[in-house]
Amino acid sequence: MKTTRTILILGLVCGLLLAAAEEKGREPIKDRGMDTPLTFTILYDNYLHEKGTTPDWGFACLIEGCEQTILFDTGTRPEILLHNVRHLGVDLEAVRCIVISHEHQDHVGGLAAVLDIHHDVSVYLPASFAAGIVRRIEKTGARVVPVDRPLEICAHVMSTGEMGESIKEQSLILNTRRGLVIVTGCSHPGIVAILERAKALFDRPIHLVFGGFHLRNKGDAEMEAIIGRFRELGVETCGATHCTGDRQIALFKEAFGENYVPMGTGRVLRITF
Repeated sequence: MKTTRTILILGLVCGLLLAAAEEKGREPIKDRGMDTPLTFTILYDNYLHEKGTTPDWGFACLIEGCEQTILFDTGTRPEILLHNVRHLGVDLEAVRCIVISHEHQDHVGGLAAVLDIHHDVSVYLPASFAAGIVRRIEKTGARVVPVDRPLEICAHVMSTGEMGESIKEQSLILNTRRGLVIVTGCSHPGIVAILERAKALFDRPIHLVFGGFHLRNKGDAEMEAIIGRFRELGVETCGATHCTGDRQIALFKEAFGENYVPMGTGRVLRITF
């Protein structure tokens, strides 16, 4: 009798443990914390990283691993963007959001070609975009979302909102376990101002910032002050590219050493999300 009671108790305990395990297994990913791999693939850039891809003036980056696959900017020439997409084995039909940093051709040039392939997407544009461009995008069947202030794109991913004066621009902020990851198009509003906006929105360490920093006309003394501000804001790693300037990129490499991340077409970055 005692043995039977023990077996029954053990059976009940095992059943409860199994039920708890099954319940945990049914948790949606978004409730488990930011523990999925986050992948950034540079599709368009001035610099070459992977042989077989084609570099050209412009920028585009695919972001995978968050709630929705995001294409950030689309480069300049559609044929080059699509060549790099094919070479890298990227599936554009997996994209659910397209975020365009600003209206310049080197960031919006490939958009029509992408929408020809796959238009069931939301396109996030600075609210100041020309009405004619907005109409052309809407004619493809894509949904246009004008952005004038900080806006959540999907879980843990936010636009800085439209920034700047003469050239309006938005950047992306991804809130990861390791800290903020900031992706910029050209940083016309000022790369430091973008970093400050991100810190004000999240008050978390900046793990990585990469993209165009638009510093080609900055001398060494100005660059020293900018890099100093990066340090003050707690930037851990950076990858300056596109419109930053060769001399300015070299100064970032020197300042960050092993914490500098080289960019270029075909470059893939993976971070714990």
